[in-house]
Amino acid sequence: MRIAFFVNSIEGETATYTTTGLAFSALCRGHEVCYVTPADFILRPDDSLWVRGRVLPAAKRYRKVQSLHADLQGTETKIDIVDAREIDVLFLRNDPSLDEGGRAWAAHVGAMFGRLAAARGVVVLNDPDGLSLAQNKLYFQGFPRAVRPDTLISKSIDEIRAFVDSNPEGVILKPLQGSGGKNVFKIGSTDEANLNQIFEAVSGEGYLIAQAYLPAATEGDIRLFLMNGRPLIRDGKYAAIRRVPTEGEVRSNIHASGTAVAVDVNTDVLAVAEVVRPKLVEDGMFLVGLDIVGDRILEINVFTPGGLSVMRELYDVDFSDSIVEALERKIVHRNGNLGVLSNRAIATL
Repeated sequence: MRIAFFVNSIEGETATYTTTGLAFSALCRGHEVCYVTPADFILRPDDSLWVRGRVLPAAKRYRKVQSLHADLQGTETKIDIVDAREIDVLFLRNDPSLDEGGRAWAAHVGAMFGRLAAARGVVVLNDPDGLSLAQNKLYFQGFPRAVRPDTLISKSIDEIRAFVDSNPEGVILKPLQGSGGKNVFKIGSTDEANLNQIFEAVSGEGYLIAQAYLPAATEGDIRLFLMNGRPLIRDGKYAAIRRVPTEGEVRSNIHASGTAVAVDVNTDVLAVAEVVRPKLVEDGMFLVGLDIVGDRILEINVFTPGGLSVMRELYDVDFSDSIVEALERKIVHRNGNLGVLSNRAIATL
């Protein structure tokens, strides 16, 4: 099986990224792996789609993911230009928000060319049509209200002030676009002296989301992976962690100084996941990260859910291997039902 991982840039990848762990597992299972970036697609005059991929040496037996990452960044990779039809799986693992500032042209390339690849028989994950619906946090509003915090989306400071006044526990204010905890603020009341400055800083990026603050967030949130619409579980362990913010910090993101600890996934968490499952399956979302506080979901990450390397260290369980196994099953289904199953259907088999 040949797997192409689509990422923002080669230079931006790290040894601890979930994508690197997936590539490592795929190579260990005997598959071919290449990396593709936004500038690497070619649509030729005969309507054939080609991909310029950075290929990791398939014959090399990696013992550590760090070695794979070193080869990816060094000279051990070669560049191959291949017909997209020779790729079995195109795994879209880029974060569009990282490209919206400096190179806006690249932000939606994955979904655009992913559609073309899917039309040529490639299994594209997550489904590019589904990802197109999720280009910003408005996608979150399409899930049942029962699992969402009360939310206001506006560029009006008067609307936001009124929303803050109606929530005595305070609100979380953040941009509609973006990820990774950038420009996320907790507003306790409209009496805060720097409210106008915060509003100006965040509104410069477009529309704002104001969410009712959940007091349970002081204990952190739970990142839970779903695969094929179901919680990812291996060797009796769920692919989940609790991300605990540092003192005085509202963000629990790991790269925002949050700490990851083991967590027991209880029936309340599983019930929340079950509520969002039907839409995720409908939209062809193969691999998803839910950020859960209590019985509410703060965010649904469908582009680059991360944390599998931390989970492997905490539980001594290789969840990446389960994901690659799932890809293998999808290719078997595709090959046995060519022309019958859509890419979206295969995405959540």
